[in-house]
Amino acid sequence: MQVHPGTRELPRRLKVVLIRTSKYDDEGYVIRHLRGVLPSNTLACLYSLTEHVRERKFLGEETEIEIELYDESVHRVPVQRILRANRKPGQKVVVGLVGVQTNQFPRASDLAKRFRSGGVTVIIGGFHVSGTLAMFHQTTPEIQELIDLGVSVAKGEVEENWGIILRDALHDRLQPIYDTVDDLPDLFTKPIPMVHRGYLKKFASSNFGTIDCGRGCPFNCSFCTIINVQGHKVRYRSADGLAHALRENYRLHGIDFYFFTDDDFARNSGWREIFEMLIKLREEDGIRIQFMMQVDTLSYKIPQFVELASRAGCSQVFIGMESINPKTLKAAGKTQNHVEQYKDLIAAWHNAKAATHVGYIIGFPLDNADSVAQDVERLKSEMKVDQASFFMLTPLPGSRDHFDMVRAGEYMDQDLNRFDSFHETTHHPNFRAGEWFQAYRSAWKSFYSFEYMREVLAGANPENYWNIFRNFIWYKNAALNEGGHPMLHGFFRLKDRTDRRRGYPVESRLRHFVRRFREIRDFSLGAIHLLLEMEELWLQTRKRSEAELRVVSELKRIRAEARRNLRVAELQLAHVRAKAHIPEIHVPSRLSLLFKDFNLAVAQRVTYSREDLKHYWINTKDRLRRGQIFLISPHRFLINLYRDVQLFVLFLAALMRANQRQEV
Repeated sequence: MQVHPGTRELPRRLKVVLIRTSKYDDEGYVIRHLRGVLPSNTLACLYSLTEHVRERKFLGEETEIEIELYDESVHRVPVQRILRANRKPGQKVVVGLVGVQTNQFPRASDLAKRFRSGGVTVIIGGFHVSGTLAMFHQTTPEIQELIDLGVSVAKGEVEENWGIILRDALHDRLQPIYDTVDDLPDLFTKPIPMVHRGYLKKFASSNFGTIDCGRGCPFNCSFCTIINVQGHKVRYRSADGLAHALRENYRLHGIDFYFFTDDDFARNSGWREIFEMLIKLREEDGIRIQFMMQVDTLSYKIPQFVELASRAGCSQVFIGMESINPKTLKAAGKTQNHVEQYKDLIAAWHNAKAATHVGYIIGFPLDNADSVAQDVERLKSEMKVDQASFFMLTPLPGSRDHFDMVRAGEYMDQDLNRFDSFHETTHHPNFRAGEWFQAYRSAWKSFYSFEYMREVLAGANPENYWNIFRNFIWYKNAALNEGGHPMLHGFFRLKDRTDRRRGYPVESRLRHFVRRFREIRDFSLGAIHLLLEMEELWLQTRKRSEAELRVVSELKRIRAEARRNLRVAELQLAHVRAKAHIPEIHVPSRLSLLFKDFNLAVAQRVTYSREDLKHYWINTKDRLRRGQIFLISPHRFLINLYRDVQLFVLFLAALMRANQRQEV
């Protein structure tokens, strides 16, 4: 390439590093997990846009573009390796911190400072910077600090000018702020978010993808930031473009389950075309896509919406219910919600064989500890919702609530890391310090009680049973074992000793080892307790075969006749009678020999509970504690141990088979 005098030779390679930052926990460690649950749609969007720039040779024929992406929820960002890459001759690195929410901003800011200190070009975008700048029309101190360090800020959606931003980065002429919040892109012909196979391998379900079929929301909720960034006008992608992306994802990566991330899919004016496209994929092409989507409380009244959603493969809907107090909803600007219609709303989706998942906010001005507890009970007893996600009302920058509180000079926590919807960030008139959070945590415990989970699964559509079951494991582990929110937590927390928030000391190896040993011990005990609880839940709610039902019927008949406890011989008799009606029951010969023709495997299959085992182990533990080891029968100990292990193996096998069926 010829270089004119007085000009700088451009790098031949541009390395674009896209990072979705995580957040810090209360002890200053980055929240990261061995396996995640929700892939980032923002990463997929920016990856797709960057690929589009590369394919069009927008930066010139001689400029190569390399793309790397990291999601801190499952990846450790290799800061030093990225800094070294920027020093390679003929190569320039640009780091994009994408989709940064308010609670992620402190972590994103720390990463930006580290990259800038090494001379790397940095761009930051997402709802915190976009929402703050959209509402106040000026930079706030935390944003200005980054701009002063040479970080460029993307305000709004970048579909129209991502190529321009990358070209400016290549030429070292990035602007401090790129403002497109008032110039929203038409998504109809824009690149569809792309699946990155290597990225999806870090998540619990590798067949799970995300796509935003549209953006924007016509409603005016005071706590929402989306309407002030993505606007009130709903823009949507073409059904043909989505169909091509879904086919390619299925063909190349086996993706057949999606979360459509639209804030309100029911207000996407292209919903009918999208549903008809999905129906065609399922019924004509044999690609049986399933999906979950977010809808409003009036969605069930849209003619044919629920019916077509069911045919299109909708297995779950997330509904922004927020509250069941009409006065609260009116004050929050959520006038589209009508509490008296909630029951019909849930029933309509259940009739369409879709599970219902509601979002519920705790901390509106009229809330108190008693009202929150009563509301949770109504969600269970009256509304009959399958799942709930609870959030603490938080004045997020970019929302009208935040804007009004700033203007009024009201108290807000100054640590943006706590603006995650499960910390107290303002004062509440009806809660003393700590009581608000306790009401929030009690809501999780109450809703995800064993009794209510059993009721939900017992009445669930068979096609949704395992989807709901897996979500129960995820939610209980995150909210009650990990102590966080399911939207932020995956499975098995990881902690880097040296990567800690500024102001927190880096612990010695010994001290950190002791910390992690205790944390992993407590987590493991909690995980074992959770798995045993879920095993019991499975035993009490799983679908029974005809053979099992026949055995149980015989057992009940004998019990009614004898009115006394069953002996092994009677259980054998029930089995023989059932087998006479259903000859396909298989009796393994090795078990017959071991247990004198008593088919223990079949006995376990008709087990409805492990309560007897639970009581046995409690009594055994009590005897050990008292030193009464000679009162423990070795024979009973081994038999019960075998039964417990066998039940657990059967449970895990059922769970694995369900996962395999989902991923086929």
